[in-house]
Amino acid sequence: MIEEFRKRLGYALLSPDHLYDWQRQWEARSGTTPPLSAEAAAYLHHGNPRLQALQARYEAMSPCVTTPLNWTPEYIHANDLQAFRGDNAYIWQVRRAFLTPMAYALTMYYVRAHDTLGLLDLLEEDGAYGACAFTIAGKVVSRDLLDSILEIYFLDRHLQVSRRPNLRVLDIGAGYGRLAHRMVTALPNVTRYCCTDAVALSTFLSEYYLKVRHVEDRAVVAPLDTIESTLSTHPVDLAINIHSWPECTVAAIDWWVSLLAAHRVRHVMVVPNAGTHGGERLLTNDRSNMEEVLVRHGYRLVAKEPKYLDPLVQRYAVNPTYYYLFALA
Repeated sequence: MIEEFRKRLGYALLSPDHLYDWQRQWEARSGTTPPLSAEAAAYLHHGNPRLQALQARYEAMSPCVTTPLNWTPEYIHANDLQAFRGDNAYIWQVRRAFLTPMAYALTMYYVRAHDTLGLLDLLEEDGAYGACAFTIAGKVVSRDLLDSILEIYFLDRHLQVSRRPNLRVLDIGAGYGRLAHRMVTALPNVTRYCCTDAVALSTFLSEYYLKVRHVEDRAVVAPLDTIESTLSTHPVDLAINIHSWPECTVAAIDWWVSLLAAHRVRHVMVVPNAGTHGGERLLTNDRSNMEEVLVRHGYRLVAKEPKYLDPLVQRYAVNPTYYYLFALA
């Protein structure tokens, strides 16, 4: 009876001899994570007046854009605030089958084989703020670092972002600002990279993170209630949304895309979550169609690629999904 039930659920019994050590128990840290400074600990807490002020401002915004699909107040735990780069809602790093040491090793060697701009040498990972880091081929890497490099290369293939002068970028749902940090460090031609988010905590963290990374001269943060005036005074060429709209309601996505179209933002990059058909369809986490919203506001799909151009790597590397690029008709 138990054996039949097990087979019906698709489970198999394996001897530990058939498992790698990292399949039984493994440690994600590389040993490079620095301790949190006293200044950081004093700032990164929920009673910070700046965070409370942002939360009050966001609560006054239209619930159309601030009502979450996934990002409820319980989605980020209290202890995640001081380890915001750890394995949490911002970046899943060591959970699920596609986030193992072997997947990181495969991703690292794939990135190295395609790194024509030398971004692996240029960009560093220090494991700060709880990031899960691995030392592979003598290089400390994280999902933050590897994903950012892959996203930059997708944009470079289709928009030549490494060579476009005075490139201006808007990151919607920027989280703690990880791509902003990586892109302005890697590409000196990016003159302004603006982070915005419908979650007050994310705005608070990105303000802090971009400052401590010393990139706040070109990577700026626009709180949600300033985004329309910001776009009026600082036009952008490219909007990016990575794993954020899939966690939003259709009404919120429509609000954002309408804003982009009204300000004539030419290109929009969107990355869905891997759980929705492996990213092969542009769906939210509740299976609503994001592409229909973009098309309704005048955007057309001009590029769609798997995150990894090699099919075998796409199957087994870190968090496989698809990248989409839209252009305003």
